[in-house]
Amino acid sequence: MSRRPRIAAAVAATVLFAAVGALLVLTTPWNPLPGDVPGGPVKADPGLDFSPAEIARSRAFDSAVNPPAYAGLLTGLVLILVLGFTPLGSRFIGWTTARVRRWPLRVTVAAVALTTLLRLAGLPFDIWSESVLRRYGLSTQEWPEWFLDHLKSLAVTWVIYTIALLLLYALMRRFPRYWWAGAAAGGFALVVAVSFLYPIAVEPVFNKFHKLPQGQLRTDLLAMADRDQVPVKDVLVADASRRTTSLNAYVSGFGSTRRIVLYDTLLKSPPARIESIVGHELGHAKRNDVLWGTLVGALGVAGAICLLHLLLTSPRLLRRAGVPQEAPDGAPDGSNAAGNSNAAGNSKGAGAANPRSLALLLALVAAGTQIGTPVQNLVSRRIEARADAHALDLTRDPSTFVSMQHELSVRNISDLNPDALEYLLWLTHPAAPDRIAMARNWARIHGVALGVGR
Repeated sequence: MSRRPRIAAAVAATVLFAAVGALLVLTTPWNPLPGDVPGGPVKADPGLDFSPAEIARSRAFDSAVNPPAYAGLLTGLVLILVLGFTPLGSRFIGWTTARVRRWPLRVTVAAVALTTLLRLAGLPFDIWSESVLRRYGLSTQEWPEWFLDHLKSLAVTWVIYTIALLLLYALMRRFPRYWWAGAAAGGFALVVAVSFLYPIAVEPVFNKFHKLPQGQLRTDLLAMADRDQVPVKDVLVADASRRTTSLNAYVSGFGSTRRIVLYDTLLKSPPARIESIVGHELGHAKRNDVLWGTLVGALGVAGAICLLHLLLTSPRLLRRAGVPQEAPDGAPDGSNAAGNSNAAGNSKGAGAANPRSLALLLALVAAGTQIGTPVQNLVSRRIEARADAHALDLTRDPSTFVSMQHELSVRNISDLNPDALEYLLWLTHPAAPDRIAMARNWARIHGVALGVGR
């Protein structure tokens, strides 16, 4: 294969990843509370706001839920890496698609088979985790409903993966040297499309929504959004109580589809606490955090596709993965169906364009995703801290913010003292003691008394 396409892909990947890095460095709110804190910043300390019993319960829950979480993550990674970087994945796809001749159907069957296998491998650990949630009173689902939700999730995975992979392999076959260019543009567009369509196409699959009835709470929330100059179309309630007792709210959608969504479990909380939570979510909407996150993620996906081209056109890696160098419909290596000579890596259906490379592709994606997760979590925690600061600026009520964080942490049994590995792998939000400490620092900066929350 000519080196020119690989050099072009390498340059494109470098430029795109550099753009992502620059955007993250320049736009991430590294210091959500500008200004010096009089008397010095308050340090996070769970003992200031949580009782010994609450701290002990948090530790016990963390000790119970971590083993299935780590075991499930490790099992899934090991399985996909073994399938991708040994001939086992290629053989598995060859076995599942043995009776399928047309390449679109082969890609579809391979995608469904691989994602189903990975989901089944993780199912015992998901059941283990669900059992822990039930033991601690966080899950309210019956097992049939729980399995139905997992089937829905698997079906959504099938649809998204099948569409993305069919488009990708079509480009590989049609433009074997420069498929990465079209795939990068398509990946960017697909990430943006999924982000826009998710609130109206995917969320209703898992939850039912109804309008928050007319009343003081609805009026106050819409008035707060108006005061914050964040256009909101509606206030909805999600039937989260059918699966969990945890508390949450979020602002979903863009432009004319933007709405405030409250978990029905949250409605029994004091109105001031609900307003504090919604103030945090309005902070995301006002800063267009979802839109910016979508654009940065889309750029990252485009760069990753350029990098994939370099890896998927490596003869050594393809041989290690057991991907046959054959043309479509069983034509010999290095020739297409019409008998025209061509390099094996450039034949339609050869090398990377062969559906049997799908396990290798998913292994590379899994490895890249895991490598990028700590950076994503770090940036996410800073963005969430800025949204907390926004809620404090909007409500000017740090006492309620502290009491709300206490209620959220106790009800959701949040980890009050996560270790370094948990920060790297799981934590997209600051721990509750960190959020409470920031509220106290905000109060000191603004000279607001921090009394007992409402």
